[in-house]
Amino acid sequence: MALQDEIERRRTFAIISHPDAGKTTLTEKFLLYGGAIQTAGAVKSNKIRRGATSDFMEIERQRGISVSTSVMSFGYGGKLINLLDTPGHRDFAEDTYRTLTAVDSVVLVIDCVKGVEAQTERLMEVCRMRSTPVIVFINKLDLEGRDPFDLLDELEAKLSIKVRPMSWPIGIGATFQGVYDLYSHGLRLFDPGKTKVEQSSTRIDGVNDPQLDALVGEDPAAELRSNIELIEGVYEPLNVDAYRKGRIAPVFFGSAFNNFGVKEVLDAFVGIAPPPGPRPTDKGEVLPEDPMFSGFVFKIHANLDPNHRDRIAFLRVCSGRFERNTYYTHVRLDKQVRFANPTSFLAAQKTIVDEAWPGDVIGLFDTGSFKIGDTLTDGARFNFRGIPAFSPELFREVVNMDPMKSKQLDKGIRQLTDEGVAQLYTQQPGNKKIVGCVGELQFEVIAYRLEHEYGAKCAFQQIPAHKACWMTTTDEDALDQFIRVKAQQIVQDKDGNPVFIAPSAYMLDLERRNNPAITFHTTSEFKTAVEQ
Repeated sequence: MALQDEIERRRTFAIISHPDAGKTTLTEKFLLYGGAIQTAGAVKSNKIRRGATSDFMEIERQRGISVSTSVMSFGYGGKLINLLDTPGHRDFAEDTYRTLTAVDSVVLVIDCVKGVEAQTERLMEVCRMRSTPVIVFINKLDLEGRDPFDLLDELEAKLSIKVRPMSWPIGIGATFQGVYDLYSHGLRLFDPGKTKVEQSSTRIDGVNDPQLDALVGEDPAAELRSNIELIEGVYEPLNVDAYRKGRIAPVFFGSAFNNFGVKEVLDAFVGIAPPPGPRPTDKGEVLPEDPMFSGFVFKIHANLDPNHRDRIAFLRVCSGRFERNTYYTHVRLDKQVRFANPTSFLAAQKTIVDEAWPGDVIGLFDTGSFKIGDTLTDGARFNFRGIPAFSPELFREVVNMDPMKSKQLDKGIRQLTDEGVAQLYTQQPGNKKIVGCVGELQFEVIAYRLEHEYGAKCAFQQIPAHKACWMTTTDEDALDQFIRVKAQQIVQDKDGNPVFIAPSAYMLDLERRNNPAITFHTTSEFKTAVEQ
């Protein structure tokens, strides 16, 4: 029974958004409400004096952006919440996509000024692929943004999901006074500019309570009543089962920076978000209630503490109970491993844990034996699915700028690409190293970290490439011949799989037509690949 109780107590989710929508600020306000931190760090472009709690890498503090997923755990409302703050910048989207495989739900942050942006649409595509439950927080209502009803229409049109407002703003921009909770009929009024958690909430007896006029003014109260009447007539009531199946998204309004509407989101999340659920493997689904431990690595981070050159594998526990100093099976390597110091996180702060349960994310000190997607079990032989690598969009050859530091460069490139921030390909003859990324900023981050964490300097030389394609076939002779003929465009990924680097979209289409026996995949998870 203890296992079931622990499962029901846990909620694991990611916060996702387009860059600058306020995702990291919302993360910190959640931590404030959960009592995990006492003051929030301000993230303001390049003028950072105190970095955000969840942005712990030096380059993140310099640039004012998140470039790596952070993991944080805290208690709230009787639940243990595992929160993953993801990079918003599209150049680091693959880290976010992988993180979505390790969570049970997401909170999507929308900027009320800009509305739904391109990265938001791509993130929602990944959520829909997995039917991930989504709660939407429309942020920055203290700024002169767009009409709330227009934003709701845009959410439904661009994200292909039904929405249901759960709170409603009173005014916007200069006239913004707070939010009204449609579920509990609570009225939350704040003073702007506060960095501490505001606890006060005025309970009123619905929008027709005369107190409303006295608190916000007659005209704003009349407008709120009119808006609520329209909402109740147009939007169907929230169906929790439909939300958990990813078919409808509750929507909240507020200002994370000023603590408007944040508590409503957190309270609703604790009340309706799903506990850990089943996970797909190559041998069928694994249920969290299964007493046998299992989990998978979805992220690796080198040099979390630069002083100790540590390497941490982030493991999502999927079933059973994980125990410290217990031997488990590393399925890919078929060997027994144990961990003396497994950790839980509050961003860069680590705490040793003795046990972990389904839904938990723990850090395992790694000597280089883990890769993203690796499975740990109590002894069963299966692998979790759904953790693919996507084809990069940009390809650069690594040029060593200091031949005396070749070993440091090789080690650094290998470890950093193990983290999944980029993909590493090797081309023969010459052992040429090619790095594939989603965006230019990733190359900048890799070069920065190589220099400051490994003491190696490199440059990146552009090569003509359109897509990296993994290949499968029913005719091995045809594949062997293709690899021989196209040797100049064939590389190996880190697992030794042959990969075709297509120089252009036209050439990729041509090779597909000329080689019908070969299937070209733009994701490494061949059996569930969706061709793009």
